[in-house]
Amino acid sequence: MVSLSKNQTVSLSKQSPSLSQLQFGLGWDPIKKKGLFGGLFGGNDSIDLDAGCVLMDSTGKKIDTIWFQALKSRCGSVIHSGDNLTGEGDGDDEVIRVDLGKLPAQVEYLAFTVNSFRGQTFNDVDNAFCRVVDQSNKELARYKLTEQGSHTGIVIASLRRNNGNWDFTAHGFACRGRTIDDMHADIVATVVK
Repeated sequence: MVSLSKNQTVSLSKQSPSLSQLQFGLGWDPIKKKGLFGGLFGGNDSIDLDAGCVLMDSTGKKIDTIWFQALKSRCGSVIHSGDNLTGEGDGDDEVIRVDLGKLPAQVEYLAFTVNSFRGQTFNDVDNAFCRVVDQSNKELARYKLTEQGSHTGIVIASLRRNNGNWDFTAHGFACRGRTIDDMHADIVATVVK
C-alpha cells in the first residue's frame, strides 16, 4: 500500500497487475469541539459529506456523474454505496465501486470528489481520508486529507487511463460547491492535464 502526498501519482496496475475492479473509499469524522462551549453546544454534530465521481473524456468533457442522487453510471461500471449522513463509525463512510472492464473506451479520467450538500465546511471535518482497494480487497493507495478550511468541496483524487494501465493521483484541491456539478470547472482544471 502506498500512502500518497498531495499531487503524488502511483500506478495502480503495478500495485495490482490483474487489476479489474476497484473501490474508492471515503471516510471522515465530525471534529470534536473542545472546551466548555464545545461540550454544551453540539460537541458531536454529524457531518454529511458526499463522495462523487465524474467520468470524463480526454478533453474533460463530462460523460457521466455518480453521486448520492445518481448511484449508478449509465454504463453500469460505476456504483455508489449510498449516502452516509453522519460520518460516524470507523472505516469507509461512502464507497464508489468501479468495474474497469465495463468502462466505455472514451472514459479517460475518473475524478473523485467530496462535498457538503448541507454547506458544512471542512473546518468541521476531522480524520478525512480516501483509499483505493482492488478486487481482492488489497489496499493499493491511501490519501489523508488535511485541507481544513471554509470550503465546501474537495477534488480528492483522479484515476487516469495510461496505455492500458491505471494511474491514481492525489489532488486535495479545495473548492466551493454543494454538489459535484457545482465543482465541475474546478474538477476539469485540476484533473485534466
